[in-house]
Amino acid sequence: MTTQGGEPTPAVTEATLADIAAHGIWRDGTLDVNPSVLAVARALLAAVQGGAAPAAGLPDELRELVARVLGQAGVTFPRIRVTGEVSLSGFAIRQQTSEPRPVVIVPAGWNPYGWLPFMVGYLSLAARGYHVLAYTPRGFGAPGEIYSSNGLIDVAGPVDWSDGSAVIDHAEGLFAPSRIGFMGLSYGSGISQLVAAHDEKNRVAAVAALATWGNLATSLYDNGTRHVKAVELLIAFTGAEPGKEEERFDEDTWRLLQNFLKGQEMQEVVDWGAERSPETYVDVTNSREIPTFYASTWHESLFPPAEAIATFEKLTVPKHLNLWIGDHGAPEGLAITGYPSGAPFIGALTPMLEAYAWLDHHLFDKPNGVPEWPVVNSQVMFTYKTVPAIGGGRQITAPARREPLGSWAEATTGTELWYLSGTNGSGALSDKPSSGWSREFTAGWTTKATAMDAIMTTGQQEWFGSPKSYDLDGFESDRLLVWSTEALSGGRRIRGAADLRLSVGVSAGDTATLVAYLFDVAPDGSARIITHEPLTVTGLSAGTADTVGWTLQPVAYDLADGHRLALVVNSRDQLYAFTGTEGSTTTITSPIAQEAVLELPLG
Repeated sequence: MTTQGGEPTPAVTEATLADIAAHGIWRDGTLDVNPSVLAVARALLAAVQGGAAPAAGLPDELRELVARVLGQAGVTFPRIRVTGEVSLSGFAIRQQTSEPRPVVIVPAGWNPYGWLPFMVGYLSLAARGYHVLAYTPRGFGAPGEIYSSNGLIDVAGPVDWSDGSAVIDHAEGLFAPSRIGFMGLSYGSGISQLVAAHDEKNRVAAVAALATWGNLATSLYDNGTRHVKAVELLIAFTGAEPGKEEERFDEDTWRLLQNFLKGQEMQEVVDWGAERSPETYVDVTNSREIPTFYASTWHESLFPPAEAIATFEKLTVPKHLNLWIGDHGAPEGLAITGYPSGAPFIGALTPMLEAYAWLDHHLFDKPNGVPEWPVVNSQVMFTYKTVPAIGGGRQITAPARREPLGSWAEATTGTELWYLSGTNGSGALSDKPSSGWSREFTAGWTTKATAMDAIMTTGQQEWFGSPKSYDLDGFESDRLLVWSTEALSGGRRIRGAADLRLSVGVSAGDTATLVAYLFDVAPDGSARIITHEPLTVTGLSAGTADTVGWTLQPVAYDLADGHRLALVVNSRDQLYAFTGTEGSTTTITSPIAQEAVLELPLG
């Protein structure tokens, strides 16, 4: 069998699914999609194009899912014209019933395959009784492919909002739905919220926003620091031929993205990002009373959780926030790419099952307990139980603990001050202020103290039970500074966002980039990252020091009894722009009355 585009249908076996279970939805070290995910998607596409479930070529569960959906619904591939020149690729599943049913509209994420990768998700929604209309936002996909849309990428701007309303128009004509919901992951999650807030007819009855952002401006640029790795990868991940990425964007957007990469005209970038931020329109969402489901991850590499949490806290509508271990899209990935109901490990499908339950309640009026859910459900990092897995890594045997909260603000019930000392070698964190010291390191070079080895991949393995292990003794002592507590009796329940204050000086230039990391150090010396955050300081003068403070990303983390808490500060991480002077000296000091201090949130 071949797909509509003429490509041979990939063979899908249990080994294909096992690869997704072991490695997730992202290709190692990149923002690209795991080839096994695409193999499953293309095989399912071929199956529904054929009009009947294939006798062979799919594992049992996927074959049964196709048969169930095709037994109750029809599949079409509409082109949705949104302007005279631009049409969007759609994938539609229409329930074969005269009974009114809700439709779930799914804008695709930012990827060159449009709506294709998440075929399992669409079929799962259809099996629950929904009409489904997935679509590729304008500008994405390879020319000639069934999943490609023409036009230029608007990056979730006003044109994408208008397109979303045109898709709703099409859905109304195709399905005559009882209600309209939006569900999206990543790029699709932001578009979902923004369309719901801007549709002139106020037709969106519920939103499920997965791996989402609340404020695009602060996702990409915060504490004076540009998140360049995310933007570089996104520019390269549109489906454009290498070297022709510019052709996917209009002139103004491309100029703005290039200015971002160069660190120029940043206020224009901030204004542009704010226009594309659900937080900007939270009053509209509230006035429209749109039930909104959020999901994010603690070590999110594209849209750090702080900005999503801040937006969520401003919502007054029926709402729910899930905070998961891992990185962008990893928690939701298995259930929408390869495992609709069978789980490769305990808890693997919970993130999507809860998103479906949210839609079931608000679109189907199912009495499934959603109104009794806590407003926030926070998964505590690495509290799962694991055993060695065949082929390497770990197998989760008991899921990580989750903590229900009435709001994220309830997570923090107190704080603890840890003062930085200036002792030789590794400094100490103690409960007594220490001033008058200075410590220095060479700036401009990456170190083994890094937020992640590879964007998406490192955090994805956290979700699968294998968090990265660090060796603080192997950190480059000339390129960073370390402070650590003694072994902590009773450990610590770290809940919320830590604040750090210190004074910084430079030997050259007038700018310093600092990246702060918190680590959990076990008695054997192995360490795991808890959280991190960069800061760029400008206006410095050689020979003087300025006192600065910033807030690290929020966390829910249990530091075990007898473990140490370590703070590391360096100047460069692969995720962020470095704007200091390479090879210069950065000096950290602690003046009287403004002693260097870490304020640790406890819960």
